[in-house]
Amino acid sequence: MPGNGNDLTRLRIALTTFFALDGFIFAGWVVRIPAIKHQTGASASGLGLALLGVSAGAVVTMMITGRLCRRYGNHKVTVVCGILLSLSVALPPLTHSALTLGAVLLVFGAAYGGINVAFNSAAVDLVRALRRPVMPSFHAAFSLGGMIGAGLGGLVAGALSPTRHLLGLTLIGLLVTALAGRTLLRVEAPALRVEAPAPAQSAPRAESSPRGAKPHARGLVVIFGLIALCTAYGEGALADWSALHLEQDLDASPGVAAVGYSCFALAMTIGRLTGSRLLERLGQTRTLVYGGTTASIGMLLGALAPALWVALIGFVVTGLGLANLFPVAVERAGTLAGPDGVAVASTFGYGGMLLGPPAIGFMADWFSLPVALTSVAALAATAAAIALLTRRTATG
Repeated sequence: MPGNGNDLTRLRIALTTFFALDGFIFAGWVVRIPAIKHQTGASASGLGLALLGVSAGAVVTMMITGRLCRRYGNHKVTVVCGILLSLSVALPPLTHSALTLGAVLLVFGAAYGGINVAFNSAAVDLVRALRRPVMPSFHAAFSLGGMIGAGLGGLVAGALSPTRHLLGLTLIGLLVTALAGRTLLRVEAPALRVEAPAPAQSAPRAESSPRGAKPHARGLVVIFGLIALCTAYGEGALADWSALHLEQDLDASPGVAAVGYSCFALAMTIGRLTGSRLLERLGQTRTLVYGGTTASIGMLLGALAPALWVALIGFVVTGLGLANLFPVAVERAGTLAGPDGVAVASTFGYGGMLLGPPAIGFMADWFSLPVALTSVAALAATAAAIALLTRRTATG
């Protein structure tokens, strides 16, 4: 149809914008957690319990959002969740106790979990319509948005109160949602399937998997969910423990230690920006296998390095290896079972991100922090092994 290519391009830009906005808002909230802790007077344990509100809201909503996307469409749910996410990020500075903070974070987590399922489902539809493996580019936008949000938050932390800062994020979020959401509301995902159908051999499989091969499809969705879990475990672990590892075990200064996670995050962003080209050359299975193997080697280097510069190289290699595992896993799950598949894989992945930091902490107490961080390498290798062992089933 005339203008179809333009519609697809506009949709890709709009979805990329929502991915970036999600990372931007979430990172903006994270950098103000210390100030919110001081404002509420919460103890460390009280703050930890309050922060569980984000996790609880996200996990519960992720499973419900799959059904909402089937009923109302991925694009509408994305826009609604974008509005809720933008509004709810302004609530934490209005609280004055750990209990009320936990309650508003439940709302924030619900919006965060919902938009992640909705825009990933929309991205899966768009990837199918474009017939190009562009899923990593969307997740690169999320990473870039997070880096910008964290950097901006650090710059304004001394000048703006948490209330003004997060209210500013609300205004930016609503404005961006209004602009990008217009495209999503005008071109619905089902229209994409009609106008730009998948190749003849894969179309029946994509449509029949959820109904005609339910047990088979569900098993594969869980497999890709496990790959997402192994990947997100590493992301969560490095976010919380990389700086302490460099400072405690390699005698880095606090400023230099903070560079460790920045190296990892930048490497992941670069890996995702080049992910489409990598997928076109290697295919999904080899990308998963090579990525998991690379991340495993990199994390062994980062965890057990005798010198700071070697550890930093290890973090970069780990970031490059992990970069495309989560996007590929979510896309495959979505292709197999639609929004429900995305919901399952996202829930597994989010669970892995939550599991990583406390698991590393317990293992560090039992053994040592470097040994505990090797669990990231073990799970990355597990992701590669799962992809290798199930390659025939997953592709056939």
